[in-house]
Amino acid sequence: MTQISQGVEFNRLMMQMRAMQMEATGKPQAPAPVEQGPKGAEFANVMRGALDRVSELQQTTSNLQTSYEMGVAGVDLTDVMIASQKSSVAMQATVQVRNRMVSAYEEIMRMQI
Repeated sequence: MTQISQGVEFNRLMMQMRAMQMEATGKPQAPAPVEQGPKGAEFANVMRGALDRVSELQQTTSNLQTSYEMGVAGVDLTDVMIASQKSSVAMQATVQVRNRMVSAYEEIMRMQI
């Protein structure tokens, strides 16, 4: 999947989570559009892709750091620092998504049937 479609899937997930939160707290909300088809597999693929991308960024950063420390020609400190910041931001975003998912799950589990 491309980054754009991953972003669209993430936004769709966030909208669904917000709708569930609004419903759980009893606040009025706009009706959500009805979607058909199995979305669980798509969500799992999006999450797997995002986690793979974070892992790839961290591995690239590690390789650049090692190359810079060994004095490999063509590896600048700026490249190492930029890669480090990219992997840091990606990891922070992943943790935030995980936290929101856990929060949504806890909210759903508190719902009375």
